[in-house]
Amino acid sequence: MATQQPAARPANPRFSSGPCAKPPTFELAKLADAALGRSHRAAVGKAKLKDAIEGTREVLGIPADYRIGIVPASDTGAMEMAMWSLLGERKVEMLAWESFGAGWVTDVVKQLKIDAESKIADYGQIVDLASVDFANDVVFTWNGTTSGVRVPNGDWIAADRDGLTICDATSAAFAMDLPWDKLDVTTFSWQKVLGGEAAHGVIVLSPRAVARLESYTPAWPLPKIFRMTKGGKLIEGIFTGATINTPSMLAVEDYLFALDWARSVGGLQGLIARADANAQAVHDFCAANDWIANLAEDDANRSNTSVCLKFTDDRIQDGAAFAKAVAKRLEAENIALDIGAYRDAPAGLRIWCGGTVETVDVQAMLPWLAWAFEAEIVAQG
Repeated sequence: MATQQPAARPANPRFSSGPCAKPPTFELAKLADAALGRSHRAAVGKAKLKDAIEGTREVLGIPADYRIGIVPASDTGAMEMAMWSLLGERKVEMLAWESFGAGWVTDVVKQLKIDAESKIADYGQIVDLASVDFANDVVFTWNGTTSGVRVPNGDWIAADRDGLTICDATSAAFAMDLPWDKLDVTTFSWQKVLGGEAAHGVIVLSPRAVARLESYTPAWPLPKIFRMTKGGKLIEGIFTGATINTPSMLAVEDYLFALDWARSVGGLQGLIARADANAQAVHDFCAANDWIANLAEDDANRSNTSVCLKFTDDRIQDGAAFAKAVAKRLEAENIALDIGAYRDAPAGLRIWCGGTVETVDVQAMLPWLAWAFEAEIVAQG
């Protein structure tokens, strides 16, 4: 067993799953053109917000007839806006395989009290996608940020569906290939894969979703912050840069920088390749060490962003305490910050592998993970 510390260290120890690492070329000076102290409704503010919307469309390959809006309260705000505004017209199928998906189940079943069927898988597993009935509205997360389990593709989604698909894609957008023709509502936060500043969400609406918004009025009152229509018509301004509430123009500038960086590494395909390489380094490490494994049970469903791991060594006496001690030891050495498993998830680690992380840093961190594991095995006594 190796007991000496490895020689190489990651240049950047930030492996948090949100807010995530900034792009490697980030410097505060690069935000100097931010429209600070200016109204977001002034020409300069509107122009930057529109650039953010159209840059999102360009990098993600979102169809021209889909609406893209910047909304408050991160991905959570975008998802709540979608569910409160669109659900209730028909039965809903709620699909969940981690804590955020389970949270959406709670909102729909207990808060909105909609006729819903909930299909919930344990951490590390995924529900039977072949059993989904697309006569219903379907709500799901593309990638389970807290479980490291993702849907393998969009083939399971019916092209001729009657219901809407509402997809929380916050740790998938900019790292996975999203099939826009299969997604009617898609939400994410730019603080995830692109490492943007937090608090802002993005909602993407297909023409089918817009048609639902303009033809259906929910039975419950909608707070102003959720309203996307007025007089039965879509409020188009939301999707051209006239945000519902006041955005941070510094955060918008930061997102514009991140989009430019994304273009510089090859756009969406370049970002996917970077995330794949990072995640593969972790997968290879797990394959080479029998004391650690991917939480995702099926390799086809393993995330390439929020890679969740579990310790499997029989010598471990208290799984939760052991995992916390390993994470604490790595943080103390400034090797890996914020890699503990999510509070609702099984004991283990969560290593962010999105495209803003450099593969060389992942590769430098992993021998330290082995060192920390061995040190904690010894520390147990």
